[in-house]
Amino acid sequence: MPAPRMRLRASDALLIVHVQRDFCSGGGLSITGADEIIPTINDLIKQAIEAKALVIASRDWHPPDHSSFHAFGGIWPAHCVQGSDGAKFHAALRLPDDALIVTTGQTVDKDQYSAFDATGLTNELRRRGVKRVLICGLAQDVCVRATALDAVEAGFETHLRLSATRAIAPAHGEEAVAEMVGSGVIVEGS
Repeated sequence: MPAPRMRLRASDALLIVHVQRDFCSGGGLSITGADEIIPTINDLIKQAIEAKALVIASRDWHPPDHSSFHAFGGIWPAHCVQGSDGAKFHAALRLPDDALIVTTGQTVDKDQYSAFDATGLTNELRRRGVKRVLICGLAQDVCVRATALDAVEAGFETHLRLSATRAIAPAHGEEAVAEMVGSGVIVEGS
């Protein structure tokens, strides 16, 4: 049974993972139902602003010859190429001007699924006194999973809002949720 929803406070962070055009309808690596979570994420952003919580948005930002792409022997279609329309945040996402942007996937020969992987985010959150992180975004079974697991490992109380995430493969999404729960992530319903 999902946990009750976290009420954001000033010492919290809302971490929005990879809500970019290429992961949404019509994108290079589109995820079924991705567009449906945007209103929920926008509501969370509004709550975070009202609570004076930190809003963070991570983005994939791949060079055109990234090793994870099919054309270069990788497992993914080309997506979120630096400077492309597909790499932009979803047009309906209402990020505040002072949102902290965390960039992943910039190195041609390395995948970074987690927003915490070599980005300095752990130290930045500690510097700001953040104790709890509420995670949402895309994809539940890949980048959201990796980000949540790293947040727990870094010592943050970590929440995942299920209604604000979608998986590339629903069966893998369920497995990812079970793994996150087993690692200490607090999984919330709506």
